[in-house]
Amino acid sequence: MNDAERLVCAIAIGRNEGARLVLCLNSLKPRVTRMIYVDSGSTDGSVEAARAIGAEVVELDMVSPFTAARARNAGFERLRALGLPEFVQFIDGDCEINPGWIEAALAVMEANQKLGVVCGRLSERFPDASIYNRLADAEWDAPVGPVRACGGIALYRTVAFVGAGGFNSRLIAGEEPELCLRIAREGWGIERLAADMAWHDVNMNRFGQWWQRSRRAGFAFAEGAAMYGAAPERYRRTEIRRILIWAAAIPLAILLAAFLAGPWAFLGVLLYPLQVLRLARSVGWERAFFLTLGKFAEFQGVTAYWRRRMTGGRQELIEYK
Repeated sequence: MNDAERLVCAIAIGRNEGARLVLCLNSLKPRVTRMIYVDSGSTDGSVEAARAIGAEVVELDMVSPFTAARARNAGFERLRALGLPEFVQFIDGDCEINPGWIEAALAVMEANQKLGVVCGRLSERFPDASIYNRLADAEWDAPVGPVRACGGIALYRTVAFVGAGGFNSRLIAGEEPELCLRIAREGWGIERLAADMAWHDVNMNRFGQWWQRSRRAGFAFAEGAAMYGAAPERYRRTEIRRILIWAAAIPLAILLAAFLAGPWAFLGVLLYPLQVLRLARSVGWERAFFLTLGKFAEFQGVTAYWRRRMTGGRQELIEYK
């Protein structure tokens, strides 16, 4: 372990990740000073496996709902009790860190003291196992440079994380970009590097899993827009506008036109293949089709958020695996 790597501790979170968690922790062990594993009710021996590898384990109780944000904050609080490092690498238990990532990320962070968060290239381990894995792999392939947000796997400067107040434990999804918004408000930069960061195993093999994942994204968009949509960042307003147009306004307009003018109005559904054609020019046919179809799943998530908000009910996790 070199001097730079001694500045970093890692927090991994998971539930019933099995062999993937073992890969995750073994990839971290030679590269960080301390590993914290936060478990959300696993029944597959994950806790015992993590301890055997050398991780400090935090087991969440069931008094409050399990969320990724709650788990990450719990891991950070354990680190605080043990002594905070200068940097914290957050990672999910279904990921394996790239051997050169932490060194590359630290070099950039140390060269630019105004950076609060950096992430890198996340790759699916089995992109050809299913169409849904390929979609996730394409999703991870985002542009490099200054960005507004990173995902759940990222290296944080501890002072930036603490200054922004950590993750919002109430959020069931979208907690990473919401935290990045607050970090940016504190004057810190956020950057995606060209370096390979980690391998991810999304393990989506069924249409229903993809639908649930898209539905969860819609819920996160709606909650984010409710929290910050009126702020200068106009947070998530673009995503909400697109969802409402394609999954609500257009179908309602077609039905209304059909009622008033007759069945010819149903030709309006041709707007959807035209949208696929337009998107395919930049992202390919496969992704264009699912981006268009996904607006309906996201709309379900949007309506779920507003239904929960109006009734005051508790929102359970929207899980896809």
